[in-house]
Amino acid sequence: MSGLNVLARWLLVGEWRAHPLRAVLAVAAIAVGVAMGFAIHLINAAAFNEFSSAIKSLSGQADVQVAGREPLFDEAIYPVLAQHEGVALASPVLEIQAAVPGAKGSLRLIGIDPLRAGLIAPDLMGVPAEGRATDVLADDTVFLSPAARSWLDLRGGPLTVRAGTSDIALRVAGPVQRARPGQRFGVMDVGALQWRFGQLGKLSRVDLKLRDGVNRAQFEARLGARLERDFPGRFRVQQPNDSDQESRNNNLSRAYRVNLTVLALVALFTGAFLVFSTQALSVMRRRSQFALLRVLGVERGQLLRQVLVEGASLGVVGALLGVAGGYALAAAALRLFGGDLGAGYFPGIKPQVVFTPVAALVFFALGLGVALLGCLGPALEAARARPAVALKAGNDEAALSHLSRLWPSLACLVLAALFAFAPPVFELPLFGYAAIALLLIGGIGLMPRLASGSFHLLARLLEPAPRPPPVLALTLARLANAPGQASIALGGILASFSLMVAMGIMVASFRISVDDWMRHILPADLYVRSAAGGSSGFFGKPEQEAIVRAAGGGQVQFLRTRPLSLAADRPDVILIARDIDAANPGRLLLLVGDAAPVPAGARPAWVSEAMVDLYGARVGQTLALPLGGKPSPFFVAGVWRDYANQSGSIVVRLADYRALTGVPEVTDAAIYAGGAANADGIERALRALPFGSALQLARPGEIRAMSLQIFDRSFAVTYLLEAIAIVIGLSGVAATFSAQTLARAREFGMLRHVGVTRRQVLGILAVEGGLLTTLGVACGFGLGLLISLILVFVVNPQSFHWTMGLHLPWGLLGTVAAVLVAASVGTALVSGRYALSGGPVRAVREDW
Repeated sequence: MSGLNVLARWLLVGEWRAHPLRAVLAVAAIAVGVAMGFAIHLINAAAFNEFSSAIKSLSGQADVQVAGREPLFDEAIYPVLAQHEGVALASPVLEIQAAVPGAKGSLRLIGIDPLRAGLIAPDLMGVPAEGRATDVLADDTVFLSPAARSWLDLRGGPLTVRAGTSDIALRVAGPVQRARPGQRFGVMDVGALQWRFGQLGKLSRVDLKLRDGVNRAQFEARLGARLERDFPGRFRVQQPNDSDQESRNNNLSRAYRVNLTVLALVALFTGAFLVFSTQALSVMRRRSQFALLRVLGVERGQLLRQVLVEGASLGVVGALLGVAGGYALAAAALRLFGGDLGAGYFPGIKPQVVFTPVAALVFFALGLGVALLGCLGPALEAARARPAVALKAGNDEAALSHLSRLWPSLACLVLAALFAFAPPVFELPLFGYAAIALLLIGGIGLMPRLASGSFHLLARLLEPAPRPPPVLALTLARLANAPGQASIALGGILASFSLMVAMGIMVASFRISVDDWMRHILPADLYVRSAAGGSSGFFGKPEQEAIVRAAGGGQVQFLRTRPLSLAADRPDVILIARDIDAANPGRLLLLVGDAAPVPAGARPAWVSEAMVDLYGARVGQTLALPLGGKPSPFFVAGVWRDYANQSGSIVVRLADYRALTGVPEVTDAAIYAGGAANADGIERALRALPFGSALQLARPGEIRAMSLQIFDRSFAVTYLLEAIAIVIGLSGVAATFSAQTLARAREFGMLRHVGVTRRQVLGILAVEGGLLTTLGVACGFGLGLLISLILVFVVNPQSFHWTMGLHLPWGLLGTVAAVLVAASVGTALVSGRYALSGGPVRAVREDW
């Protein structure tokens, strides 16, 4: 038994020494796939946990929260809640995203009652300077978290925030007592915040502390029933740390996280095929050695375990390197890009990576499993081969004959077609991902038949020629009669190029669709908003009238955006109230599907595609929206495409919004100037207004450029994963061609003996590499196009709830295809020179 163990170790080490480059590439592919997947898991877990912890810390020790379905509600509900049976303490809270002039982003300001909040949310309490305890109640003070103070870099000066178009100076009175790292917020007295920002009598939520012995679940039920009876559709009763809030936070980024993880596993799939090609070529080259071992007494099971151990060794090393690299990559990414990798899902937090042994074990097992799966086929072939047949030279193609079986590939393709039309599972396109995997497996499985048929056809087309070129004739004859070996090289090209094509088409389609969408929804010549953004920047009636006068007769359309809560377990939807013509909504909105005529007296609303998927909104139905303190019915007149709001958006007429809420303020203005020259004059007139310095003016082209820049930043990780897949694919193609060329040294020696020159052998290799890669690129393009259709029309709508058009990046695809062909030809020539370096006699001596 010990002798067999020594033999197994000797074979393993000998194989690694004989072909280190192929082993290193296979290990690298597995390591990259595991590292990317593990890193994305760690990043998102850290960001999500920190984001949830940050929300919980702001809620403190409240037992129950009462929040409005609108962002703000009347504080008249406060005494009702404070006096409700079972309530020990009620703490009012007002939250505002305050615009900060000169800063990139807004500052979260939280208004509290210091006399009550200290007993419920001590983490929100400011720490005044010694002898200035009354600063917590002052109307001009703010307490900043360390992260906010560092971000603002005030250097001892006051904090300037914007309310409407006016600036307010606040004195920084001290730090917040226990703010989490990375949390950017400030705390003020609730009355001061209401007054300073023109929100007198408004609250965002009320935190409740219950008396001892009160059953929380029963209390919630009773309070919820009372509020629904007295104030129907206005309030939501919840626990600060309940599953609904966890679900809201989770749904915010789940599709993004899952898609990134699947993209990372693309590299792992390529690694599996590299292991397969490495082991298949190794088994094919050592068939006679394995047969001799069988003759000397090695059993089939022992030989099967030997090949599996060789593949598993690649998986173990690759998976270990991947887990370690994933942890390091996650730490670096969190430091450089933040917890959302540039996508903007988790603002204002600073998560720290935490090593999770269970997740590490899962990804390690995934890497090892992929390696074992990749070497299973070659291992079974080595064990099943008949020793008497395998000992004969020139029988390599027989070892790959099982690759030509047609039914497994066809079964995969049929299943892929069925899965492509399956609905999402848990709002995720799991069947879509399965369809892509089955397409890849089925496409790779068809390559032996495709190679044999294609090259037989080319050979027949060459036959009528009176004197066919010998190099081309020999190349086609070899490729047509050795489809198994050709399919190994073709499979690597097909896997890498098809995935690159699919990802390239998907990203290009999304980017171009976003650009076309913005061209449609930005028809005006000039757009105006508060320069600092946030929820506190708006235009009142006087500012709106001044903007209309500055437009000098040009048409001005105003717009107001605000969040609404339609479901407790989902993120808020965005309500967009704008000047829109109900008879021609397509002028401002990119409508999809059929529209419905608005009944007389009905208020029309146009919902985004996400509203259809997430809330079941349908054209012709009535949708109740919480506006003005009560549910108001709106007629769904159409569906529009909205790439800006993944959680859903609703467009209503500005006049209807004002009539229901009584709120005249707007957040944006669109001016139709009638040309660039007129727009320049209007821009100068706007700058000359008393509040001109508080305005942000932008042309449609500038908005598009900035939005596409944000798009590219959000897809930076996708571009990185795509580049990694291309590099791994190119490396795999080079390694496969190199290994096959070196393994055919005897074949080249026989050709030299029958009169084929060295130059002609190199020509055969170059033509063979070019033809194989061209066929692989052509098939890869077709397969990649099919995968991109699933990505564009199945995965993307089921993940993000919007649709897009199909656009092909011909320049990128052509460039990568040319690089693949050139790399294959170059690798074949370099490997051929090495294989021919020993001379024809030395190459064939083993056949004597």
